[in-house]
Amino acid sequence: MSNIKALLFDLDGTLIDSEKFHFDCWNEFLSQYHVALDFKDWLSNYAGIPLPQNAKTIIGKFKIEENLEEFIEKREQLTYDGFRTKDIALMPFALDFIEYFYDKGLTLAVVTASPRIDVEAVFERNGLAKYFSLFITRTDVSKSKPDPESYNICVEKLGLQKNECIVFEDTVNGVKSAMAAGITTYAIQNNIRAHQKLKMADQLFLNFSHAKSYILDQGIL
Repeated sequence: MSNIKALLFDLDGTLIDSEKFHFDCWNEFLSQYHVALDFKDWLSNYAGIPLPQNAKTIIGKFKIEENLEEFIEKREQLTYDGFRTKDIALMPFALDFIEYFYDKGLTLAVVTASPRIDVEAVFERNGLAKYFSLFITRTDVSKSKPDPESYNICVEKLGLQKNECIVFEDTVNGVKSAMAAGITTYAIQNNIRAHQKLKMADQLFLNFSHAKSYILDQGIL
């Protein structure tokens, strides 16, 4: 019998299809500085990286003369306003996956590099908060992914052992974070071009439907 008791999910790009949303927010924000990001460049160099780190990179790369803290604060406000007012689609088969394993009695948690106010805005709008027992956000940690702190805190707060959990991530930083914490990690990524970098994960799937089939076929849960 399986000893898995909890499933831990990243948010952006794993549960919700928000990468294009974040990309559009950046370009809307950067237009005042006459800067525009390319989407392929965004996916390769910015997606999955916490906003403050991206802000520092962008200020340096494009030589934007702004105070970093004020730059971050203005950019984060744009994200928050967007999450409150726009519907962000779930990733393919994510809802079926969540509902199925929730009904089976698994504990579900979210571990994200997004700030808590953004996470609360997303789940208040999409109504999925009822499925999750715990949210660990950037607000709750001192070191963001790829540091393992967020996953260590999550497992500790759930009162579980690491071998009782499986993590679902979509980026290299996320996978590194979970694996550094010593937790079985499945990468979910529908962009095949990103698969080479994600092979470090314990398993790699195109979507949650494939992950569900594997989990059930292997008797993992």
